[in-house]
Amino acid sequence: MSDRKQELINEMLEMQRKFIAYEHSGEFNAEEYYVGEWKEYRERYTELAAEVREIASKEANFWK
Repeated sequence: MSDRKQELINEMLEMQRKFIAYEHSGEFNAEEYYVGEWKEYRERYTELAAEVREIASKEANFWK
């Protein structure tokens, strides 16, 4: 596994921990999730996932 891919996955896992804590806090607000501060979270997570997918595809020689 590439170092970059591992860094991205680690960031994603940390983001997941943050979101799970938020969700379990009882303060979860769907509006904040979609249009508030969590909108940036979702956008960043999507960027990370796309980059991990791209790296993994290259590693597996999926996209020729």
